[in-house]
Amino acid sequence: MSIDVPLAIAAHREAIDFVAGLADEIRDVAAQIDAVFAAGGSVFVCGNGGSAADAQHFAAELTGRYSMDRPGYPAVALTTDASALTSIGNDYGFEQVFARQLQALSRPGDLLIAISTSGNSANVLRAVDYARNHGIHSVGLLGRDGGMLAEVVDTALTIGVNATARIQEAHILMLHLLCEAFEKRKD
Repeated sequence: MSIDVPLAIAAHREAIDFVAGLADEIRDVAAQIDAVFAAGGSVFVCGNGGSAADAQHFAAELTGRYSMDRPGYPAVALTTDASALTSIGNDYGFEQVFARQLQALSRPGDLLIAISTSGNSANVLRAVDYARNHGIHSVGLLGRDGGMLAEVVDTALTIGVNATARIQEAHILMLHLLCEAFEKRKD
């Protein structure tokens, strides 16, 4: 079995076209990130599987650097603390692993970036629900039709294709564009 590379690239381009159509929203989210940090707040990021890896990647770009030397900013991937994830999952259920951390770490005015290719991850939905009820703005990086998350996040950035891999490729591009836009605001 071999891969049809031109077909895969065409599907990738289709997903990337969705990113291009979200340029204004990406700039707006970068401005929100800037405002959160200017007010002394934090950015929290969550997701499952590949989206968990993207959450970690994005938090690292903010606390470290993306492409320019600048101060690090308070960004937390809620996917990284194995002890917290397993204790919360064991004691409260896996659907609470992100919301419980938000309850412990966040404050009103912070920002949550929720990543889900399906838009239906129960633990991500619970985190967004917590955010909505506690003065934390939420941004969803979503796929397909946005799922249930599209209805509850404050800002939905949805890649309207069905292939999970293509959605993930578009999500990482959006995260990099957010970093780039945020850093350009620091020039």
